[in-house]
Amino acid sequence: MTGEALRSERLRKVYTTRGGPSVEALAGVSMEVRRGERVALLGRNGAGKTTFLKIASTLLRPTSGSIEVFGHDVARNPDRARPYIAVVPQEGKPFFHLTPREQVYTYLRTRGLSRETAKARTEESLERMGLTEIADRLAITLSGGQRQRTMVATVIATEAPLLFLDEPSIGMDPFARRDVWESLRTLTQRGSTILLTTHYLDEAEALSHRLYIVERGEVLVSGTADDLKRSVGGTLKVTIPQGAVQVDAFRSFGACVADGEHLSVIVAPERIGELMDLAVRSRLTATVGPVTLEEAFLRVVGRSINEE
Repeated sequence: MTGEALRSERLRKVYTTRGGPSVEALAGVSMEVRRGERVALLGRNGAGKTTFLKIASTLLRPTSGSIEVFGHDVARNPDRARPYIAVVPQEGKPFFHLTPREQVYTYLRTRGLSRETAKARTEESLERMGLTEIADRLAITLSGGQRQRTMVATVIATEAPLLFLDEPSIGMDPFARRDVWESLRTLTQRGSTILLTTHYLDEAEALSHRLYIVERGEVLVSGTADDLKRSVGGTLKVTIPQGAVQVDAFRSFGACVADGEHLSVIVAPERIGELMDLAVRSRLTATVGPVTLEEAFLRVVGRSINEE
């Protein structure tokens, strides 16, 4: 294998419809994923995340620009890139007539793994995803979360050099999500590289070495979660439930965001005492907590990640 795990240069994708306007899903995305990294793509619905993953995994051709997987151009030489890739598509489903055990084992065999290796990896991935007790039930009888866990188990069992996961923990309970996180950490320790999209900011922060925030098909910012949080302008967030009406009084302390009657103020630690004194004098209650990735996303995009 040569080159970075993934590198894109000015990648564009324009969808055209007969009689309708063109839609630019990607507007020149340049990014890289180094070997052994876990990188998250963050963005609202329609930001272009899934389109990027479809192109990177050879499922969709770009309009212009290039993207390489371990030095292989995925548009020009898809057959050379595919052996390095495994994909969990957004809301993908296992074959309804297979059990989780059959789903994982069959997929590994189609990728060329020996019977012994496929069997051992199947059992390991089923255990990691908490699927052992239901491993022999038909997929059609499983819940949505169990089906999603089956899809993740199928892909992590490949131990492919590059894994694409599009909203991998969607529909899962908190315990299952953490099983996914631990499995992905283990995979990168074994040498795999992971690129995932997620709507869960806590997931992005817990998993990613680096992240990219995308909006309207463009990369707005990239870096570590800590880099992005520091860019907000402070490390503490003060929440004042009835403070929106007095927002002007708090602007000197840092960035202010009013949401209905609530006011959030991003402030540096050395000014927290002064701000709390003002809140007390104004007969307002206030709570203090750390700045989160949500505040960083709001600063960069101007909207919540869940806002349509």
